[in-house]
Amino acid sequence: MKISEVSEQSGLSADTLRYYEKIGLLPPIHRSESGIRNYGEQDVRRIDFVKCMRSAGLPIEVLIDYFALVEQGDATIAARKMILQEQRAQLIAKMAEMQETLDLLNQKIQGYEEGVLKAEQALSENRLPAQAP
Repeated sequence: MKISEVSEQSGLSADTLRYYEKIGLLPPIHRSESGIRNYGEQDVRRIDFVKCMRSAGLPIEVLIDYFALVEQGDATIAARKMILQEQRAQLIAKMAEMQETLDLLNQKIQGYEEGVLKAEQALSENRLPAQAP
C-alpha cells in the first residue's frame, strides 16, 4: 500500500507517517526499487494502534518505549503490560476529570435554559391583554 493510500485510510497525513517512521514510532517501511514506501498489513495495524493510542492522549515517547520493548521480544511482555496498565490508569483518571467537567457544563447549560424559560414566560405574561373583571 502506498503512503497516499495509508494516509487516506488512516486519516494521518503523509508527513505524519514519515515523521512517525523517522522517530522510530513506525519501523522502517519496506520500499520498492524506486524508493516508494510500500506499507504492509502489519504496518497498517501498527498505524491504527498508534492513532488510537495518540487519540487517547498517550505521549509519543511512551509509544516509542513500548515498541522498543516489542522489538526485544517475549522477555519484555511484563514490561509492556505494565506500560499499558499505567496508561489505562491515567486515561481512567482523565475520563473521570472530563466527566466532572461535562457534569458542570450540563448544570450551567440547564441554568441558562431555565433562566431563558422564566424570562420568556415573564415576557408572555406581560404581553397578555388585561382581562375584564
